[in-house]
This record gives sequence, structure tokens and C-alpha cells, in this order.
Amino acid sequence: MPKDFLKGTRDTYDVVVIGAGLAGLTSANILARAGHSVLLLEHHYQLGGMATWFKRKGGHIFDISLHGFPVGMIKSCRKYWTKEIADSIVQLKGIRFENPQFSLRTSFDREDFTRILIKKFAVAPETVNRFFDAARGMNFFDDQSRTTGNLFEEFFPGRSDVVRLLMEPITYANGSTLEDPAITYGIVFSNFMSKGVFTFEGGTDRLVTLMRAEMERNGVEIRIRSLVEKIEVSPDRRVTGVVVNGRRIGCRAIVSNANLKATVLDLVDPERLDPAFVEEARAVRLNNSSCQVYLALKPGRHFDDVGDLLFHSEHRGFDVQAMLSRSISSRTFSFYYPRTRPGSDRSLIVSSTNANYRDWADLSEDDYQASKNDLCETTVACLERYIPDVRDKIDYVEASTPRTFQHYTRHLQGASFGTKFEGLKVSRDLPQQVVGLYHAGSVGIIMSGWLGAVNYGVIVANDVDKFLTIPGG
Repeated sequence: MPKDFLKGTRDTYDVVVIGAGLAGLTSANILARAGHSVLLLEHHYQLGGMATWFKRKGGHIFDISLHGFPVGMIKSCRKYWTKEIADSIVQLKGIRFENPQFSLRTSFDREDFTRILIKKFAVAPETVNRFFDAARGMNFFDDQSRTTGNLFEEFFPGRSDVVRLLMEPITYANGSTLEDPAITYGIVFSNFMSKGVFTFEGGTDRLVTLMRAEMERNGVEIRIRSLVEKIEVSPDRRVTGVVVNGRRIGCRAIVSNANLKATVLDLVDPERLDPAFVEEARAVRLNNSSCQVYLALKPGRHFDDVGDLLFHSEHRGFDVQAMLSRSISSRTFSFYYPRTRPGSDRSLIVSSTNANYRDWADLSEDDYQASKNDLCETTVACLERYIPDVRDKIDYVEASTPRTFQHYTRHLQGASFGTKFEGLKVSRDLPQQVVGLYHAGSVGIIMSGWLGAVNYGVIVANDVDKFLTIPGG
């Protein structure tokens, strides 16, 4: 008999959380801590969504995605998770840029970027300070017609080298382009400029293990390999439950951490929603996806300090389309030294490139495997520029593509960064369409990334808590 992953679950809960990405995990933890009964459903066998890991033969543990987030993650984890989790967040101090326009190493904060812009790029100090102040002052009420390209043209006209320095890391962090609203850049950039880039010491396997333990202490019931097929909505537009693995489970509220468009257009019957809202959801653009190459060195073999994050590009100037192309000219290398997992003797490298889903989706199986092999080979060849003997030290190599991310996360088109900015409004308006239905996840670019996901989970959890505690909720 196949295993029943829902064995022992109740017939009804206060809240069902669909999806165990960081926003879903945080919402579940806060709501359980507030005294509500919470069932967390994850279709995959791992928790964490894009913030997760996998193991391979030989004892290699690979973290998914690039683990750089702002210092605000410490405060959020201390307040909404545990002190142990917050205390394990450490700074990455070696951020490198290597491209035809410049080569530099930085701590990636406002003080160092100010120094670099003035001394290396010869930008007037008053211009630099005005730019940082303008970015820091951005908020959701700003004019959304102002694009990031407009912002750079105002402060640094004709300076493609400055644009590359300021923009390239944020594009890798959340998929931003020069055509997106300026606030989708300014808020994220300013968060990083506060204190630099941070990561989680011990890897995502330790992070998710600690998060799971905290959720269980607070009473969250967790079920993996549990695919939600439908969100039930009554004729008077209230959530009544979910259908998961063919079984109905009732609830008073739902937090969907699934892809926004999948939530609105697939899990909910569109007939239960206003036609205008459905069309607004259909019009939301998905963000781009990613390819990653995971490289593990043989046990005990290492490389010299080449930095923590390396933004490598062979393209002349900042070009989003070039960054997305299958003819890869830009890569971000994330270097994992033994100190990343204290007590380990392993060194690993993850290469990440932004990618278009369609470039990979329609390949035949033979062409797909050949393209993955080529991705691995060209990545190793590029890496040899920085670690000349790396090929002899490699023990294992594997690649993921947008097809991989779609399969494991069920993000439509493998969208690594959720939706474009217009998705934020649809996400926030969902409870007005269906009473008790909420969405938390990577939407609107600003909410992309680890810190954004956690904080959006907090916002939505507070909304759900208010709903459940008011009369008639």
C-alpha cells in the first residue's frame, strides 16, 4: 500500500498553509505561536522552497540558490523564529566583480560603495550621497512610472560601468531590470547597503532543521509529499477547506505560499472570483528563472580564498538580455569553504545564471541533456580562471535549469523570483475576493529573496491572526 502522508491529521484546522517556502514557514510558525491550529502542507519531501538543499553520493550537501541577504534577516529571525537561528547569520565580506569594465572587491555596504564610486569611478561625492539618499527614501507610495533606468539616468547619465556595479547584484538577487519600477530596486539595494551581505552559517539543512523544530514546538502539524489540488470556496466566497492528496480537510483560513498565479487561476475556481480580478491576475507577469551548477570538490581538497560571491561577466556593459541568454556570458559564483559548515572538510561552489524558461522548456530530451552537460563544462572552464587546478579537484558536478525548478517547486515556468511588481497588488487584494484566503510569497520583486519572504510571511500571518480573532472570522 502507498504511504498515507496525511495519516493522523485532523479533519479541520484553523489555518492550512500551502507550501513550505520561507514565507509559508514563517506564517505557520507565527500563527501556531498565537494559539491557532495550523496544518502545513508541502508537496515536496523537503521544506524550505528555494531555500533548501539536497544531498548526493559521497556525502556532498548542496545549498539551493545564492545565500545573500541583508542584515535585517537577523532581527526578523530573532523576533519571529529563534535566537539560535539569528545568531547563526554571519556576514560575507568578500564580494568580487570581474568584468571587462572593472575588477574590484568590496564589503558591499554604503561606506565601501561610496569610497569606490568616488575614488575608482570618479563620481562627485555629492552625487553619490544624493543617490544613496534617494534610494533609501523610496517607498510604496512613490510614482511607480519611474523606472530603475530613469533613476540611473538621473544620477549617472552615460555611465554603464556605474550602472553595472549598482545593478548587476540586484538583478541576480531578485530579477530586477532597468524597465521595472525604481522602488523595486531602491528598497532592495538600500537594505543591502545598510550593513552588507549576510548568509546562514551551517547551511540551509541546519536552518530548515532548526525552523522545523521551532514549528513543532509551537504545535504546527507538518506534512510533506502532500499536494494541494484545490482550494474550496463556498458560494458566499469564504474558504471552507482544501483537497490534498485526494482528501478534503476543512479550515477557517488558508495561507497560500504557492505561486501567485497558480493560487488564483488553478487552485481556486475562477468562477468564485470577480472577472476583473481574474483578468488582473492573468495579466501579472512572471519573473525570470535560473540555472545553477553545483560543484563539489573531493573530500579534503580546497581552494585559496577567492571571495565569497563573485560576479563574473564577459559582456561589455550591463545587459539583462545577455544575462538571461543561453549563450552564457555572466555567472555568479558562490564559494562554500569548510567554515560555511563548521566541522566540515568539504569545499563546494555553486554557479548561478539568470535564465528564460522558454529557452529550456521545448528542448528534446537529448538536446536538454546535452545542454545541461554543456552548461556544466562551460562553467568549469570559466571557474578555471579563478581556481586553475579546480578540474582535478572536482568530485561531483550537477546542473539545474528552469525545468528543474518548475518540477521541484511547482513555480510556474520555474520562476525563481515570483512575479513582477504588479503581482503585489493581486496578492494583497486576494482576501477581498475570498474571505479567509491569503497569499504570501515572492511577489512584486520587492518581496523576493530570503528577507522579503520572511517579512511577507509575518505581514500575512498578522492579517490572518486578526481575521481569526474577530467575531465571525
